[in-house]
Amino acid sequence: MEPAPRNGNRVRFKAFELDLRSRELRKHGLRLKLQGQPIDLLAMLLERPGELVTREELRTRLWPEDTFVDFEHGLNSAINRLREALGDHAETPRYIETLPRRGYRFIAAVEMESEPASAAEVATPAGAPAAEGAARAGAPWKQMAVAAAVLLGTLALLISANIAGMRNLLLRYTVPVPRIESIAVIPLANLSGDPQQEYLADGITDALITDLGQIRALLVVSRQSVVRYKGSNKPLREIARELGVDGVIEGTVQRSGDRVRITVQLIRAATDTHVWAESYDREFRDVLTLQSEVARAVAREIKVTLSPEESARFARTSPVNPEAFEAYLKGQFHWYRLSPKHLDRALGYFQLALEKDPNYALAYAGIANVWLVRGDSGFMPPVEGFPKARAAALKALELDETLAEGHIALGNIAALYDRNWAVGEREFRRGIELNPNSADGHFMYADYLISMQRSKEWAPEMRRVLALDPLNPFFQCFYGWHLVYLKRYDEAITQMRKAVAAEPGFSSAHMGLWGAVYKKGMYEEALAEADLFYAALNDHDVEDALRRGQAEGGYRRAMHNGAEVLARRARQSYVPGVRIARLYAHAGEKDQAIGWLQKANEQREPVLIHLNVAWDWDVLRDDPRFRNLVRQVGLPE
Repeated sequence: MEPAPRNGNRVRFKAFELDLRSRELRKHGLRLKLQGQPIDLLAMLLERPGELVTREELRTRLWPEDTFVDFEHGLNSAINRLREALGDHAETPRYIETLPRRGYRFIAAVEMESEPASAAEVATPAGAPAAEGAARAGAPWKQMAVAAAVLLGTLALLISANIAGMRNLLLRYTVPVPRIESIAVIPLANLSGDPQQEYLADGITDALITDLGQIRALLVVSRQSVVRYKGSNKPLREIARELGVDGVIEGTVQRSGDRVRITVQLIRAATDTHVWAESYDREFRDVLTLQSEVARAVAREIKVTLSPEESARFARTSPVNPEAFEAYLKGQFHWYRLSPKHLDRALGYFQLALEKDPNYALAYAGIANVWLVRGDSGFMPPVEGFPKARAAALKALELDETLAEGHIALGNIAALYDRNWAVGEREFRRGIELNPNSADGHFMYADYLISMQRSKEWAPEMRRVLALDPLNPFFQCFYGWHLVYLKRYDEAITQMRKAVAAEPGFSSAHMGLWGAVYKKGMYEEALAEADLFYAALNDHDVEDALRRGQAEGGYRRAMHNGAEVLARRARQSYVPGVRIARLYAHAGEKDQAIGWLQKANEQREPVLIHLNVAWDWDVLRDDPRFRNLVRQVGLPE
């Protein structure tokens, strides 16, 4: 069935274009593999954008001979395939809104474009006899004279009537330039020739991402997804396609003494054309003001309207102590590496920044994050790390209440350690409000929501995370964890295998895959993934114990042997109780598992926020001691 287009042959919406004649859907000019009923359905919706298209209308036009059951199945399948092609979701639609039991509505802005008539269509009006057309063809000079007279007469009328009207008429046939609604900042290149200055280029890139991220109307891809393109020769259009963005910012940084020169340019991905470029040469102390200028310039060039709060935040930027800023950038450079050694170095640099400027809020936020990671990752007991993190986060917010990083850190402390769910949620939401493009903020909030078993609210947050940081292995991995929490094991296995393939040495990916295949009863593969998890941690004692146990009696014996190794080690040094309880639970030894969970609770181990959803504890859920532990943690029952 061919819906009649409304005054146009092509329809554009955001990065997409549908050719109503050829039935081809393109994104950024690239044809998508979508055909048949999904395309026809999209064309029907685009006939009446913003209006309800009822299920009965769809059935009459697209499934006229099907039975009711076939129609239901066909419609659901077509809608799902269409949404998948558009990257749309029923819960948080950007394009197709579902009106339950009634139909669907296309909600994005659309632009209709008509192709100019062909030469033949101009020469022979529709319905003119062929002979008459042939006679005209025999008198070309006469035709040209008549056509010229008509054209001149028409132009004279247009000019005398309304010059602006003629301009509008011409603009109707101008191909619309696709708007830039999403951006990736490719790591700025270090032109100093000194590898020791890499931290500066990386730091300014991060700061620019953060500044742009405060603009709610713009999607800005996070650091971990763009960092892989540092020094890449890959075409920018290809990078944009991989990241799913409309625009790319690239540039250079060069420092000379107390001055820094930054050159940046904005490129439209769809057409691979320059939108804007600028160079800035400033004193190093003015670098934060410079970054805000760049963010405002980008917003202006892509015609994004800043809210009054966003404008005020950019205007508040003031000069920074150069030595403090330099120390902070070096601290961030090491913090991203997250190993105990690098965390130590990061902490030293953040403290140095405070020596240079005691009122430097970002340095306090950096210190808070160091102690958070130490306490959350098992590097030290949480009761030692989290109170220090809280003191630093509160100081950061005392100095600057608008610091998103401080609110997100405080949200983690409240949720993971204090178990104050209301404060944790409030702080996560405030951090996201201040920086809508914070992938960390959206992820931490999503993790909180799934722990509270609020899966409907979790879904849009997790989708936002994956849109903001599509290539980040950490988020890809923990999306798989969340799928296991939701008991969507087959999807989780697929997701985890992709994460493992991308990062073979990522311990958390192996743990997630271990849990997913374990829940499917695939015990040999579960044991293999457990072995790879401990290998990634360089814990060869547990590796050896697992292998001996497998030879002695299979999966449960292997888990028992591994737990015994960790339990003995815990007598000499700190070992998270949850790690030991997990192995005992998999071994079927409930008393030992619950005993170690109780010790974990005494240490206020953050991972206990997942007690209600984590796969490891399913064997314990009917035990009154476990239910009592859930109440002690304060989780909803």
